[in-house]
Amino acid sequence: MKYYAHSKENAPVDEWQTLEEHSDAVAKMAAEFAKPFYSAQWAWWLGELHDLGKARRSFQDYLKVSNGLMDKDYDGSDHSHSGVGAVWATEKFPFPEYLLGLVAAYCIAGHHAGLPDWGGGKTSDGALLIRLERERDFVREPAVASWIANRNSLQSPSPPTALPWEMRYEDISFWTRMLFSCLTDADFIDTESVMNSSNASARAQYPTLNDLAPQFFQALDAKQSSAPVTPVNHIRAEIRAACEAAADLPCGLFSLTVPTGGGKTLSGTAFAFRHALKHGLKRIIYVMPCTSIIEQTADVLRQFLGAENVVEHHSNFSPEKETQQSRLATENWDAPVIVTTNVQFFESLYACKSSRCRKLHNIAQSVVILDEAQLLPPRLLLPCVAAIKQLVQHYGVSIVLSTATQPALPGLDDVREIIPEAMDLYGRLKRTELILPETRTVRQSWEEIADELQQHDQVLCIVNTRRDCRVLYARKPDGTIHLSATMCGEHRSRVIADIKEKLKAGEPVRVISTQLVEAGVDIDFPVVYRAFTGLSSIAQAAGRCNREGLMSQPGRVVVFMPPKPAPSGELRKAEDVLTGMLESEVNVESPDSYPEFFRRFYSAQNDLGEAFKEWLTKDAYYFRFQFREAAQAFKIIDDQESASVIVRYGDNDALLRSLYAVGPKRDIMRRLQRYTVSVPRHTLAEMRDKGFVVEAHPGVFVQTELPSLYNENYGLDLYRDNLPPEDFLR
Repeated sequence: MKYYAHSKENAPVDEWQTLEEHSDAVAKMAAEFAKPFYSAQWAWWLGELHDLGKARRSFQDYLKVSNGLMDKDYDGSDHSHSGVGAVWATEKFPFPEYLLGLVAAYCIAGHHAGLPDWGGGKTSDGALLIRLERERDFVREPAVASWIANRNSLQSPSPPTALPWEMRYEDISFWTRMLFSCLTDADFIDTESVMNSSNASARAQYPTLNDLAPQFFQALDAKQSSAPVTPVNHIRAEIRAACEAAADLPCGLFSLTVPTGGGKTLSGTAFAFRHALKHGLKRIIYVMPCTSIIEQTADVLRQFLGAENVVEHHSNFSPEKETQQSRLATENWDAPVIVTTNVQFFESLYACKSSRCRKLHNIAQSVVILDEAQLLPPRLLLPCVAAIKQLVQHYGVSIVLSTATQPALPGLDDVREIIPEAMDLYGRLKRTELILPETRTVRQSWEEIADELQQHDQVLCIVNTRRDCRVLYARKPDGTIHLSATMCGEHRSRVIADIKEKLKAGEPVRVISTQLVEAGVDIDFPVVYRAFTGLSSIAQAAGRCNREGLMSQPGRVVVFMPPKPAPSGELRKAEDVLTGMLESEVNVESPDSYPEFFRRFYSAQNDLGEAFKEWLTKDAYYFRFQFREAAQAFKIIDDQESASVIVRYGDNDALLRSLYAVGPKRDIMRRLQRYTVSVPRHTLAEMRDKGFVVEAHPGVFVQTELPSLYNENYGLDLYRDNLPPEDFLR
């Protein structure tokens, strides 16, 4: 009997892919993927075993019926296949190596549906414990037994009987997920080569970092030589030189601590290139905290490396920039330069779904630059740090913590700073005067703050919340610009571009914004006002002031006490920590104060994610992991607390009509992503009750056709109670 892995529609049987061909191809590819972390033999076995269940007679009949080669009245018996190899793996390993068989079982059983939990939890029916018992007899079906008996690769060599390195129990779940990545990516790529030749041929053969390096450094040299001769540009050149000098250091964990405006992006990339070439690393991955700056960074890198060699992977990516090659590259990150978000990067490292995990093996042997590292979410800080340590210690990854306000991340004690202390960057790049409130007990009204802003032609005022932004904007001086996350991504991009143009032209421009401008948005004001908050946010706000150092006098950063303290939570704790530091007379203008601020800030948190390891380490001694529970728990953006609403802005009416007509197809939703606003769940419920928002499809919320609900000045009106009369006029 001949066994097949995949059939081809309207093709004769002799053009189908045999099970032998598929198993061999996946095993070989998965082994190659796993070489960087010394697990090639393990991955080879997973490839050989993953489709063992396709030897079942019921599966072979299923393929024939699906292609009209058998009577459709066949008994329709169970033809599931992914559990058979999992059962065989656990039986092949004798005790005590039986536990190693569970590693293979997790990966094989989950290669379609995702890594399973061991047992219990919310997915008990699909738990590995249940499936191993339920599908145990499948491996003894005559067709399967015959395939195994005649398959030499399943008889010799023996399966690996030892871990590739001396692992701690907390290492094993991470390693299992990396093996799973090798298997699922290899399986998908080989299947695609048979079933979707157009996609397979479109997968780019990207240049290596070694190929791209001359182009990058030639462009960087040209930019540096043509830059105006200023003190700031001279220091930027020194920063680049320091980064390139540090690149020869052994792989590991680095920090790049440079004041805002010091040119971290290009200097950090120069380090990444030199370091990768020195140590044979494969790619550079830029990880950003938010989408408001990711496009800016990606556009800069494209200018130096070519658009086709830089792949953006985030929810707000403009489909107009997407090619078939770049879309395919987001599936497994096989491009030389990836620009992505904290959400995509860290949630993938703790994911269970095969689609999310495919890329993980391509993180191995990479340089990862964590930009604005101080913005790692405190409530998940410990699992984020644990993932960083895993990548550095076992997967050949060098990680750069890049920021102006370096956090003291708990558990990371072996971080090497790239910039020598003797360079005194903070002293030499001081371009602002920090003006703190004389007293923190007396608060100003929004009217008083608005009056002060009116005195400046070019001024940026940053407040703590979207509501504060809206309230102050309502008292705005004429011509003031509102900037907050009540505006969709497309709207914000246009507003930021307009702000830059006005600043460049020397025109009057007053901006009231939330914190979204603090994480690397490249704008330069002579005066910045900042509502009292944590030290790192004030420092980041100062980075939007006199950024280029072109003013004859220092720029002014005025910290004011808003009418009310920040809402309870992280913002309030950051505010309280800075208050305590000021009361103890800590010099908050010294860069040494930033680690101290973060130590106090982290110690003030109720939870840094300590409970998260419950899913992956509690029963690790017995290799009992709750992969799905962990993936559900690790959400940087908590979709239980907020939801996205598609707003009516610009020219997206045609897209909304398509959404209603054909449903939430991938292409439509990708295009609409730039027209979404995140709304708290309780606010969403109120807006639905008032008829402001409808659920167009399950889980897809859309603003109704009320003319004034989305405003050109401030975006989605989250705080309205009643409709103006004009909304009733159609």
